[in-house]
Amino acid sequence: MEDFLHNMDWVLPLRSDWATPVATGFTWLGYTPFFLMFLPVGYWLWDRAMFTRLAVLIAITAVVNGWFKDLWQDTRPDPKYWLDGRIEGSPGRPSGHAQVAVAMWLWLAYEIRKSWAWIAAIIITFGVCFSRLYLGVHDVDDILVGSAFGLASIGLFILLLGPSFDFWRRLPFWVHLAVILALVPLLWAVWPPEGPAGSSFFGHIAVLFLLFGWVAGQAIDYRLAPERGPRPAIWKQIVMAVGGIVVLFAIRAGIDNGGDALGLSRAITGYGGAAILGFYATGLAPMAFRALKLMR
Repeated sequence: MEDFLHNMDWVLPLRSDWATPVATGFTWLGYTPFFLMFLPVGYWLWDRAMFTRLAVLIAITAVVNGWFKDLWQDTRPDPKYWLDGRIEGSPGRPSGHAQVAVAMWLWLAYEIRKSWAWIAAIIITFGVCFSRLYLGVHDVDDILVGSAFGLASIGLFILLLGPSFDFWRRLPFWVHLAVILALVPLLWAVWPPEGPAGSSFFGHIAVLFLLFGWVAGQAIDYRLAPERGPRPAIWKQIVMAVGGIVVLFAIRAGIDNGGDALGLSRAITGYGGAAILGFYATGLAPMAFRALKLMR
């Protein structure tokens, strides 16, 4: 069993010139740039409420993943297996890619409740999980634990969306914002101490600031447009998706460059930038789209 969970020699014969780009593509679906595109576009063009729930679920899952990574400080496979160099210094178990993929894609299928959504979710989830094995950056143990945590996140989220927590959804949005901010010092107090691989507190807590901006922007969006109008023409949707994402990444680059030029700390730039991007996605961008007559 130990050999099955941790030995990576079996991966090497599977590698080929055509399979590696496929695995790299699937694994990209678990990195920040993908989420910064997928979540806003889903909010703009599909379903505001559904993608807000998804953003909350991803935030919860990411924070839980970071806490356990830093608690266990599990070493990754030998670097000789690695085909993805973006994981330097990050512990292995539980796999963040596996945990978020299981939670995110299976939750979307659960929300959509269509057979095609379940098929797509299973294919994507398997592809993301297997890509981490193929690229040699996680062993089977990491993937299994991450997948189990992802399923547990869905179960917890279903409970949180149940009638027992209706009182939470009736609270003013500023209470939600206050709670998100209060979680930062609370998590800092209970976060595992820094280990040999360092601490992932900064990166994972930034997700809460993104959620803070997202919730603030959403409150304004719903106040300005309580009901969404009919789905825009295809060309308008393309303009919103492409234009909106180009602006988002331009803002991101501007925050990073501006922070460096001003000598701001990594925390101020990272946390402030995450909040701004969240606010842009749900507040500023929809306002701009309505001003340009791209949506109602």
